[in-house]
Amino acid sequence: MAVRRVVIMGAAGRDFHVFNMVFRGDPGVEVVAFTATQIPGIDSRIYPTALVGDGYPHGIPIVPEDSLEAVIAEQRVDEVVFAYSDVAHQTVMHQASRVLAAGADFTLLGPKSTMIRAEVPVVSVCAARTGAGKSQTSRFVAHLLRENGVRPVIVRHPMPYGDLARQTVQRFESLEDLDRHEVTVEEREDYEPHLRHGFVVYAGVDYQAVVREAEREADVIVWDGGNNDFPFVSPDLEITVVDPLRAGHESTYHPGEVNVRRADVVVINKVNSATSGAVAAVRVEVRSLNPRALIVEVDSDITLEEGWEETLAGVRRRTEAAGAGPSALRVLVVEDGPTLTHGGMSTGAGVEAARQLEAPELVLVDPRPYAVGHIAALFERYPHVGPVLPAVGYFDEQVRDLERTVAAVPADIVLVATPFDLTKVIHVSQPAVRVFYELGERGEPCLRGAVLEFIHDFLSRG
Repeated sequence: MAVRRVVIMGAAGRDFHVFNMVFRGDPGVEVVAFTATQIPGIDSRIYPTALVGDGYPHGIPIVPEDSLEAVIAEQRVDEVVFAYSDVAHQTVMHQASRVLAAGADFTLLGPKSTMIRAEVPVVSVCAARTGAGKSQTSRFVAHLLRENGVRPVIVRHPMPYGDLARQTVQRFESLEDLDRHEVTVEEREDYEPHLRHGFVVYAGVDYQAVVREAEREADVIVWDGGNNDFPFVSPDLEITVVDPLRAGHESTYHPGEVNVRRADVVVINKVNSATSGAVAAVRVEVRSLNPRALIVEVDSDITLEEGWEETLAGVRRRTEAAGAGPSALRVLVVEDGPTLTHGGMSTGAGVEAARQLEAPELVLVDPRPYAVGHIAALFERYPHVGPVLPAVGYFDEQVRDLERTVAAVPADIVLVATPFDLTKVIHVSQPAVRVFYELGERGEPCLRGAVLEFIHDFLSRG
C-alpha cells in the first residue's frame, strides 16, 4: 500500500492536535511538514521526536506557510489538511485554491475525528470570533460550578510557542507556575485571570494526555476555547459567545460558524456596548443558523482597579504643578493583543473604560508614531488597529519592544486593559491603572439557568 504524504497547515495549536489524534501511529500516512502562520516566530522549528511517535526519527519540520506550494512539489504531497482558526471563509477557500492548484487534495477534519471523550462531564465555551468574551464566560461557568459543590478544572486551548517537548502537559495552579513554565504574554492573558480566581488550568501539546491528567482532579472540565476554534474535548454542554460589535461575523468566519451551529447556548455578549440594532441583527443571524439554541444576552462589565481615583488625582496634581492644564492629561490605552490582531477589532475594553471615566480632560495618545521594532512591524501588519497599543509578546525581543514603545509614548497615565498584570512583565514608568471585565447577566433567559440545569443533571447522575 502506498503511503499517503500529508502537510498540515496550522498555527501551533489545532495542527499538532490533528496530527496526534488522526495521523500519529498511522503507517499509511507520512506527515512531511507542518506549515505555520498567524503567530510570529513559530516556523523553522521541529515537532519533536518525543511527541511524534514511531516513523519520524528526526521529528517533523515546521515551515512558513509561504512555502506551501514548494513543499507540495518537492515532497510530492498528496493531501493538505487545514488546521487553524479565526479566518474568514474566503481565506479558507483561497488556501484551498492554492493547494488544489498545486496538485494536492484539501481537507478539513471535523469534531468527530478530532474530539477526545473525557471521563467526566465537559462544558465547552467557544466563540464566533477572537475577543468575544470566552474567558469571562468560562470564569462565570466555573464559579457557578464551584458555588454548587462541583469542582471545575479549566482546560485551555493550546498555545505551545516554546519548547514543545517540555509543553506536552502543563498544569497551572499559581501565578508562580506561569514563571516556572516561562509562558508568553499571550499565555498570561488567558491563564492568569483563571488563576487569580482560584481555578486550576491545564494546557499543553498532547491533549489526550492533558485531558487524562485534568479529569483526575475535576468533577467537570471547562473547555476555554482559543481563537474561534471548536473544542478538542467532546462537550456535554456547548456554549458559544458572539459579539454584536462585529455583527455578521457569526456566519463569515471559520470555524466560528461551526460553533454557532453546534451550540446548545449562544451568548450575545457586550450588549451594554453595542447598539440595539446590532444586537437584534446578531440574534436574527444566530437563530437562522441554529434554531434550537437557547440565546441569552449578557453585558461585559468593565471596572477599574481599586484606588484608580487617587491615581488619576495624583496625575492631575503633578501635571498642574508642572504648569500644564487639565486638558493636557494624556492616556495610553494598552489592549488585549489577540483581540486586536487576530480578532480584527480596532479598539477594545480599554477605550470603553476611558469613556467611563467621564473625564473630558483625558486625551488618548496614539502609540503608533512611537512604536519601535517588532511593535512597529505589528502595526504595519494589522493596519486596522486604532490609537491603542496591543499587548503582544510571543518572544523576548517582542516583549522588549513592547516595553520600549510604552516608555516612548508621552503619556501621563496608562490604562492597562490586558487580562494579566502587564506591570509584572514589563517596566511601566508612567502611573498605571488596570481595567477588568467580567460577564454580567441582564435577565431571562439567562446563562445561569442553563448552567444550573446542567449542574442539576450532573448531580442527579451521581
